[in-house]
Amino acid sequence: MSSDDIHTPVLLDRCVELLAPALERDGAVLVDATLGMGGHSEAFLRRFSGLQLIGLDRDTDALRIAGERLAPFGDRVTLVHTVYDGIAKAVASTGRDRVDAILFDLGVSSLQLDVADRGFAYAQDAPLDMRMDQSAGTTAADVLAAYSEGELRRIFERYGEEKLSARYARAIVHARADGPIDRSGRLVDILQAATPAALKSAGHPAKRVFQALRIEVNRELSVLERAIPAALDLLPVGGRIVVMSYQSLEDRLVKREFAQASASTAPPGLPVELPEHAPRFKLLVKGAEQASDDERARNPRATPVRLRAAERLREGA
Repeated sequence: MSSDDIHTPVLLDRCVELLAPALERDGAVLVDATLGMGGHSEAFLRRFSGLQLIGLDRDTDALRIAGERLAPFGDRVTLVHTVYDGIAKAVASTGRDRVDAILFDLGVSSLQLDVADRGFAYAQDAPLDMRMDQSAGTTAADVLAAYSEGELRRIFERYGEEKLSARYARAIVHARADGPIDRSGRLVDILQAATPAALKSAGHPAKRVFQALRIEVNRELSVLERAIPAALDLLPVGGRIVVMSYQSLEDRLVKREFAQASASTAPPGLPVELPEHAPRFKLLVKGAEQASDDERARNPRATPVRLRAAERLREGA
C-alpha cells in the first residue's frame, strides 16, 4: 500500500494558505515537526520551488516512507530522527538558528493506526506496543504490567478523561494476575467486561483508555509543553506557526501557549503600552478552526481536528 493510499493530509489547503506569507522568499525554511509520511511537506515543496524543508519524526518507519516520497526534492529536504521537543537542536544541526514557518500535525499518524502490529488501534488485535519510536522506550504492555492501580487510574483520568477510570484500573490489576495483558484484544475484552451494561451504548469503552496509554507511553503532553515554546523562539518577525490538535488536552495546551505569546505584558493601569510590553505574536485564526463538512466526509480522520495559528510581530526581550 502506498503512502497516498493510507494518508490524506488534514486541512492541507488551509495550512498552505496560513503559512504561505512566511514562505514566499527563495530559500525560506519550513520545519514539519511531525513529518509522518510527508503528505503536508510534499505539498509545500511543490508549491514553493525555493523552499528548504526540515522534517522531524520519532517514528523510523515514517521517516523511511517520507524519505522515499520526498526523494525527488533532493537536497531541499533534511530529515531528522527526533521527538518534536528536540526542534531547536534539530534546526541547529542544519546550521540555522531561525526558520520561517513551523507545522505541527499532532497525535497518532495514519501509518501508526493502519499498521496493526503497532498496537494503537483497539479495533484490531495486536501486541500492545503504542511506541511512536519503536527503537526505544516503554510499551503499553509494560505500563499495564508495572503501574499500580492508582497510577493506572491517574493516567486514565488525566489523559483519557475517562469517567470509569477507577473501575477499569481495578479490572486491569485483577486480570493481570492471571497473565500479562500484552495484546490489544485482551485489553478490550477486560474493559468491555468491566463496563456497566447501561453504558455500553455510549461509545467504545476502549477509546479513552487507549488514548491515555498512548499519551503516557509517548509522553505526548510533556513533550508538547516543551515543544511549542521552543518552536515559537525559532521564528523571526513575520514567521508563522500552525498547530493541529486532535484531542482536547493537546488543544488546551496549545491555546494556553499561544494566548501567553499574544498577550500584552503591560502592568495593569499603565496609560501607554511601551514597546517592550507589546504582544510578541498575533493569532491568525479566531479560536480553533475545524475541518469543513466536505473534508470530514472525504477524510473522517479530520473530524476532531482543531487548528490554531500565529505570526511573530516582534522580537522578545
